[in-house]
Amino acid sequence: MKLLKDILYRAGISNVIGSTHIAVEHIAMDSRQVKTFTAFVAVRGVAADGHDFIEQAIDNGAIAIICEKIPASQREGVTYVEVPNSAEALGYIASNFFDNPSENIKVVGVTGTNGKTTTATLLYCLARAMGFKAGLLSTVVNRVDTLTLNATHTTPDAISINRIMSEMVEAGCEFCFMEVSSHALHQHRTTGLRFAGALFTNITHDHLDYHKTFNEYIKTKKILFDTLPSSSFALVNNDDRNGDVMLQNCKAGKKTFALQSMADYKAKVVENSFAGLHLMLDGHDIYTKLIGAFNAYNLLGVYAVAVELGLNKLEVLTSLSTLEAPEGRFQYIKTKDEITAVIDYAHSPDALKNVLNTIREIRGGNEKVITVVGCGGDRDKEKRPVMARIAADMSDRVVLTSDNPRSEEPDEILAQMKSGLDSVQSKKTIAVSDRREAIKLACTLAQQGDIILIAGKGHEKYQEIKGVRHPFDDFQITNETLYALAK
Repeated sequence: MKLLKDILYRAGISNVIGSTHIAVEHIAMDSRQVKTFTAFVAVRGVAADGHDFIEQAIDNGAIAIICEKIPASQREGVTYVEVPNSAEALGYIASNFFDNPSENIKVVGVTGTNGKTTTATLLYCLARAMGFKAGLLSTVVNRVDTLTLNATHTTPDAISINRIMSEMVEAGCEFCFMEVSSHALHQHRTTGLRFAGALFTNITHDHLDYHKTFNEYIKTKKILFDTLPSSSFALVNNDDRNGDVMLQNCKAGKKTFALQSMADYKAKVVENSFAGLHLMLDGHDIYTKLIGAFNAYNLLGVYAVAVELGLNKLEVLTSLSTLEAPEGRFQYIKTKDEITAVIDYAHSPDALKNVLNTIREIRGGNEKVITVVGCGGDRDKEKRPVMARIAADMSDRVVLTSDNPRSEEPDEILAQMKSGLDSVQSKKTIAVSDRREAIKLACTLAQQGDIILIAGKGHEKYQEIKGVRHPFDDFQITNETLYALAK
């Protein structure tokens, strides 16, 4: 229980009708979750406006309403608080309500287009391997030390973030590693949090359906670094030209990592194969189970963060060699016929190119690369022809298929993907809208030694069609198909 006046600290109050000296037992941004003695924050979202549900929230027991515009008529016994930006206010309110947990745990935010999940997960696993209690907020899963919680968004809403972080503090966690998406930054889900440090992986074409322009996308990512305190560290990939952009006007201690350019933290890929990576990192030979140059960046970033957090270098280097990639990140199956199937979450042009480059680097010679790829519905349409073109340029055969079509027609998405292909590329490409059948076709086409890439969904265990999530697991379907064909 908290007094309303206490949880409103830093929320930017413009006007108040009623008393703020009232006890609040719950906070909510969804009127359906309101119960007695709840402070309801009316947030203007992409799909709905919380202001339209103020009356419903009061009917459900709300005793305080935080909003950007106080209703013309007010209910007796309800306190109304007007703020300039409800989403921003919610960040502070949630932090205050849960006793500002980010101030009692070392929080490291990981942002960028690709590598967020892998980097955050590896940091969590590294800390655990070194004997620390730690928490994780990621696309795949949320963890409070050993407790696993389901993840529904790359970055949860402000209330969920602070609730989970408070559980981490209670569990004795010393660190919290979290993915920080551009959507979360734009929607103020991380407002009010105190970061011990932040890491920038890279930035490429993605989410322009939401941000509209690439410059806006970059500016949004930069918010994380602009708000870092001077006591924290800002670590950026110096091989990405936007790394310098992230550090502009940043108050934190600035550090860089790179494989190709000068940087504070350096690494070199000595060998890259399906057996894993051999790296020269900070003057030490490291052998890891992870595969690909993109994972060399992820591992280097993890090492740099760990050192910036004050962990022992040699212990960090030793523990790095034990780490494994998260589910759905270059996860592979090898059959007795030497057919290799790679399942990867790559769903942006750059991520797809990285995975195919990795396959190209480690292939033996004459084996074919067969790629299955789609693009999500209700998302950035500009990348659809680009994704198809990359797949066709870097593969011997391509099967275009559905990803999560959501509200769109799969065949229309496929037509937009095919529009990026020239006549030569089109000849080695086939479109199969049913993803299960597309995977089966790719497996049927594969011969001894060939490599199949199933891209786009990775860890996801569903396919979203017309608002319904149907059970679907790329890894399971691929494994079952290859096993049946081998009989």
